[in-house]
Amino acid sequence: MDGLRIERPVSADLHSIDVVYEQAISLAFADEGISEEAAEEVEYKKSLVRKSIEVSDADTVFMVAKLDGKVIGTISFGPCGDDIKECTNNVLDDVGELGGLYVLPSYQGQGVASALIRAMIQHLASIGVQHFCLDCGLREAQRKWRRKFGTPYMIANDYWGVGAHHMIWLCDVAAWVR
Repeated sequence: MDGLRIERPVSADLHSIDVVYEQAISLAFADEGISEEAAEEVEYKKSLVRKSIEVSDADTVFMVAKLDGKVIGTISFGPCGDDIKECTNNVLDDVGELGGLYVLPSYQGQGVASALIRAMIQHLASIGVQHFCLDCGLREAQRKWRRKFGTPYMIANDYWGVGAHHMIWLCDVAAWVR
């Protein structure tokens, strides 16, 4: 995408990051029929990105995709989350988690998410990270992750209820660095 820049967020980006979370998370959760859970997730993501900007040694690193100075997508890397810990019986506790990948609905399907993933994995390689994991309980996102990352490391069947599985991928950074 012409003019797309991937960089670390700054305080001035917070409003447009909030818009990304509000729109992308609301749409994803609505598509799954769990709209009532979107607001809590939006607020959680907002708090994480704010902490990463305000605290110099925050556990989670964020990157944003900008087009014409406006944030249109986000990605993060930090300690693995509780769902991964629970589903893997703490086997992946020391592996960082790639997450927080959200793109404004009007820019989805245009390579923004792929650009964010490439940039974050390049960053991980540059700081010596060898592996990362990611997880997902949303069916549509799981379909995309299967295409992108292949067969999941594990599937927690019925984790979110009957027929609602949780998938976890474990990836080698070197396999993604070009």
